Amino acid sequence: MDKVGVGIIGSGFVAEIHAEAFRLVPAAEVRAIASPTEAHVREAAAKHGIPRWFTDYRRLLELPEIDVVTLALPNDLHCEACCAAAQAQKHVICEKPLCTTLEEADEMINACRAANVKLMYAEELCFTPKYVRAKELIDEGAIGELYLVKQSEKHDGPHADWFWDVERSGGGVTLDMGCHAFEFFRWLYGKRPAVGVYADMGIFVHGDRTRGDDNATIIVDFEGGARGVAEESWAKPGGMDDRAEFYGSEGVIYANLLQGNALLTYSQRGYGYAVEKAGATQGWTFTIFEELWNYGFPQEMQHFIDCVASDRQPLETGEDGKAVLEIIFAAYASAGRRQRIELPFSAPGCKPIELWRQ
Repeated sequence: MDKVGVGIIGSGFVAEIHAEAFRLVPAAEVRAIASPTEAHVREAAAKHGIPRWFTDYRRLLELPEIDVVTLALPNDLHCEACCAAAQAQKHVICEKPLCTTLEEADEMINACRAANVKLMYAEELCFTPKYVRAKELIDEGAIGELYLVKQSEKHDGPHADWFWDVERSGGGVTLDMGCHAFEFFRWLYGKRPAVGVYADMGIFVHGDRTRGDDNATIIVDFEGGARGVAEESWAKPGGMDDRAEFYGSEGVIYANLLQGNALLTYSQRGYGYAVEKAGATQGWTFTIFEELWNYGFPQEMQHFIDCVASDRQPLETGEDGKAVLEIIFAAYASAGRRQRIELPFSAPGCKPIELWRQ
């Protein structure tokens, strides 16, 4: 096909990122967007030059010119929208985390499999240029045998109100950002299974806003003795801090994802956009540029569009999203029980947060 027709479901922060990323993918053409608030979806359509908009995503799914939809929705809506898209014979790109329960993950995977459409899991760290280069070095043996990866992502909290509501989100920072680390580890270690999780989490700053964790440290052990250590926070002011360390038997790699690509800026009066989630821009700041590219969003969407156009297996699938969700559940169970949790792990009928706050 010359162009792959894209529909965006959602019109918030992540939908904006997806729309901008697809604009940089020559084979993609965003043909419709859907979101329940008319004023918001009209504005998004006009801003990004999207010809059709709807307040009911089911009408978008009826369009024959849509080949793939991207789900930029609150976590609790992923499953229903994914299954509806599969029934409408649309391929699906689902933002992280895949969903809020392991049963929903199975439902999404089975629905897409039955409809013979692709379920693609949107984990951008596997497409981030700096991290892709680090993996190339690791795979060619530059630092010997990889035995430890550390990843941290820290800022002062999410954009939208629904993130703070554990009934909608399913958890706190471990669910919101730990999911990045867990698939990052799996990708670097060749998708080998996780075998054990130990987590410590707490509410240190945002107890007035959420029952979810706002700071967490999680250790994930993988088959063969490799380890990942994730440090995730909604409690760190001053903008996004996103970095990784890679330790091998013959070397080490350090990667600072955003500050390492930024302009070190001092401004007395402040200025516009600096670093994602920066509360203020007076004084010293790290002024980011080409943020979408540095994160890997256009590269991720290029890959998914190529997979749809040429019927290839995507790097990140619904099964990967479920594997990440299993680690998330084990992390919350570990923090709740204050002990290491062995995998495989299941927790029928509950959301991750319930294993910590039970």
